[in-house]
Amino acid sequence: MEHIMKKLLAVTIVVLLFIAACNAFDSPWGHDFHVNVDGEEFDGPFGWVLGVLLAGGGLLIGAIVVVCVAILVGLLFAGLGVLVVFGLAALGVAIAAALSPLLLPLAIVIGLVWYFSRRDKRRAAAMKEAAV
Repeated sequence: MEHIMKKLLAVTIVVLLFIAACNAFDSPWGHDFHVNVDGEEFDGPFGWVLGVLLAGGGLLIGAIVVVCVAILVGLLFAGLGVLVVFGLAALGVAIAAALSPLLLPLAIVIGLVWYFSRRDKRRAAAMKEAAV
C-alpha cells in the first residue's frame, strides 16, 4: 500500500508540473502579458521581457539584502555576546567589591583561626623534633 502511494504521489507531482509548464508556455511571447511601469503600459513581447527582467532584478536585490542583513545580525549578536560576558565579569567584580567590607569581620575570624591552627602545628612539629 505504501509503495503504491509513493508512486501515486510521484505521478501527481509530474502531472502538476506538466500542467504548470503548459500554462507557462501557452503564450511564449506573452501576448496577454501587461506590465505597468510609472503609469505606462507595456504589453507583448517587450512587456514580457521587461516584466521578467524587473522581477529578476527585484529578486536579486532582495537576495543581496537578505545576505547583508544576515551578516550584520551575526556580527551584532557576536559583539553583544562578548559584551554580555564582559558585563557579567564586571558585575561579579562589583559584587565582590561591595561584599568585601561586609565580610571583613568574617575574614578576620577565619584569619585568626588559620593563624592559630598553623601555629599549633608548628609547635607540635617542634616538640616532635626536640623529643628525638
